[in-house]
Amino acid sequence: MITKNRIINALAIFIMLWSMGCKDSITSGDKIVQEKFRPQFHFTPEKAWMNDPNGMVFYEGEYHLFYQYFPDSTVWGPMHWGHAVSTDLIHWEHLPIALYPDSLGYIFSGSAVVDINNTSGLGTEDNPPLIAIYTYHHIEKERAGKIDYQYQGIAFSLDKGRTWTKYAHNPVLPNPGIRDFRDPKVFWHQDTQKWIMILAVQDRIHLYSSKNLKEWSFESEFGQENGAHGGVWECPDLFKIKVNASSEEKWVMLLSINPGGPNGGSATQYFVGDFDGNTFVPDHNSVKWIDFGKDNYAGVTWSDIPETDGRRLFIGWMSNWQYGQEVPTETWRSAMTLPRNLELINAEGDYLLTSMPVAEFDTLKKDKVEINDFRFSGQKEMELKNFNLMSSEINVTLEPMEASQNGDATSFGIILENESKEVLKIGYDVLAKQFFVDRNGVDKVFKHTGYLNKAVAPYVMNKSMKLKIILDTSSIEIFVDDGQLVMTEVLFPDYPFNSFSFFSNLGSIDVKQTEFVEIESIW
Repeated sequence: MITKNRIINALAIFIMLWSMGCKDSITSGDKIVQEKFRPQFHFTPEKAWMNDPNGMVFYEGEYHLFYQYFPDSTVWGPMHWGHAVSTDLIHWEHLPIALYPDSLGYIFSGSAVVDINNTSGLGTEDNPPLIAIYTYHHIEKERAGKIDYQYQGIAFSLDKGRTWTKYAHNPVLPNPGIRDFRDPKVFWHQDTQKWIMILAVQDRIHLYSSKNLKEWSFESEFGQENGAHGGVWECPDLFKIKVNASSEEKWVMLLSINPGGPNGGSATQYFVGDFDGNTFVPDHNSVKWIDFGKDNYAGVTWSDIPETDGRRLFIGWMSNWQYGQEVPTETWRSAMTLPRNLELINAEGDYLLTSMPVAEFDTLKKDKVEINDFRFSGQKEMELKNFNLMSSEINVTLEPMEASQNGDATSFGIILENESKEVLKIGYDVLAKQFFVDRNGVDKVFKHTGYLNKAVAPYVMNKSMKLKIILDTSSIEIFVDDGQLVMTEVLFPDYPFNSFSFFSNLGSIDVKQTEFVEIESIW
């Protein structure tokens, strides 16, 4: 359940929406899921504007998800921290707003940790505090032309994150005279017995350390000569992870960038290297992207996941700043990606960060249709009676068999179509060695130039290609070969897709597996 009391909560939402002049969006009693583009199993705000995930921390059996939130509009405004909790990463309970703007500024992005040893002195040995570390953004200073309008503050909670008290002596990290000084991600570094803060600073990052979360010292800088620099860097993360579930360990740094993504607008890059508590040293200077789709941004990982779990859990904002404030939803804007498990593999001497949906997602799977082991060329439509493609997981394994004699015919893949003859095309270009998602044909409702595009990703396939495709009302998430390549895209079709076809202008394709699984709603 996404709320504890459906009837009471739905009534409150109905009254709120009616007062906004949007009462027609409630069409099913105690649900708001009949809104045209409302996802059925992705996290969304009940109403209004949402962007970056913030403050993700696990504590006493609950996954906390905070997020950038403006409760008074469906476009960006004075930022708060919205708040939700889950016991399984799939079903979410909305909680009251955690942090409100104050005289120091709006509440921008940041992180949260369990101060288990009470290093801050803001809790007790028996009741250690949750500490939120966030950026203050002073809008009046920015409008006055000053550059020191961003600085870091903290807040603490002694009741499992239900209420928060801001530290009386904020900011804990004043601005040193730098524009774009924000988005702190904090973690405990065991080897040096200190807290580390990774901070986005213009188009690079700064690293700071602290013994108590209240006084911070500069350690080092990274990124001036590394990675993509098409826009400002945001929402960094830094964590240690095992390689291929082996004894080898590396450090991974995530950095979101806007603009400058591989297909335009917002995206998240990563580096693999080593960190000694002072300096991050990358193994490579190449640009690597965690997701080549248009709509996975500002993603970071959960803090304080128990060692007995051992996963590195990630979630991202499923939108793009090119058009995020203009998408055709009415009472709410934006969703999060499915929570994902990140793993680091050694791919022929190169470290590759893979991501796949968390195992808990499997609990939503219902009826399954399998059509395996056949060969086709040209186009082949699959017969799916009474199957809801728009709330489904599709697993496919394809193997090209015979090359076409036409030198221009190099691609194969999947076509989704609806009653309005809108077409979404997903496929692989063998000659260009590119995977692609083309939503140019999904154009009846939303016509923004940043949205109407063909997103491409460099990829070298082996003999066969395995795809996991997850569709949810207004999004598609594609995981290629167990997450070695990922593409996430929002979709706004006029009608739901109800036709699924394979295509090949390459020649014959063997379909080793086709599995269609319906996904139940979390509402």
